[in-house]
Amino acid sequence: MAASNYIEVLFKDINAEQVNVLIALLSNYGFEGFEEEEHQLKAYMDETSFDERTFADLVQPYQLSYTIQYIKAQNWNAIWEEHFEPVVVNNFVGIRAHFHLSLANQVQYEIVITPKMSFGTGHHATTYMMIEQMQHLDFHKKQVLDFGTGTGILAILSEKLGAAHVLGIDIDEWSIENAKENIGRNDCTSIILQQKDGITADTKYDVVLANINKNIILQNIQQLNDSLAPNGHLLISGILIDDEEDLLTAANKYELKHRYTIYNKQWACILFAR
Repeated sequence: MAASNYIEVLFKDINAEQVNVLIALLSNYGFEGFEEEEHQLKAYMDETSFDERTFADLVQPYQLSYTIQYIKAQNWNAIWEEHFEPVVVNNFVGIRAHFHLSLANQVQYEIVITPKMSFGTGHHATTYMMIEQMQHLDFHKKQVLDFGTGTGILAILSEKLGAAHVLGIDIDEWSIENAKENIGRNDCTSIILQQKDGITADTKYDVVLANINKNIILQNIQQLNDSLAPNGHLLISGILIDDEEDLLTAANKYELKHRYTIYNKQWACILFAR
């Protein structure tokens, strides 16, 4: 598969709240990776999908200064390897790259990933919350759907928690390839990956995971509902706190019952049940 070149947008002199808002805004626009540093944010996107004039209009209301540069796809791994640090979610899950020391003696479950161009390393508040809340759900011998699998990290954790079968879907070809590599690295055998942009409700799942963004979740809320088995659980993140009410209103039209919401920085993670 020939990899595309990427563009890097660098925002400087911004605070933590602005970083959170930008990540949500740019994720919806199509940016695939983010690198947070003190008072700055780097955002990455396939150059073939980037339109500079549309982007300028998108961020203009925030009055932020930024620079744009084009980078070759083969440089991406070096960028991740330079900045990717292990993540520990309580004493529950440790996430590291293959070049880090093992975390197995610190946590119940260790996941080894090569993040590449896919989103979802555990660093971002939304992925962190999804992992944190998965600890409280029953995965033993369950059917699981990971909608927007990215690096495959949530699918991998689902199998480690005892799921009988996991389907991970993503629209992005590179994410599927990256997830496939990570699944193999973690010796998983019960995960199937599919590249597609929607959910077909021909299978019922006990647990559905959707860490994407508000727009995609709202576009697929009926399919998410229809894919849940009786007594199933739907765990959602990738949304800002201000978007929670829109999600609750949409879910209220279906059989989804709001169990609780947790928050981290400007982000929300919502659990629904059937």
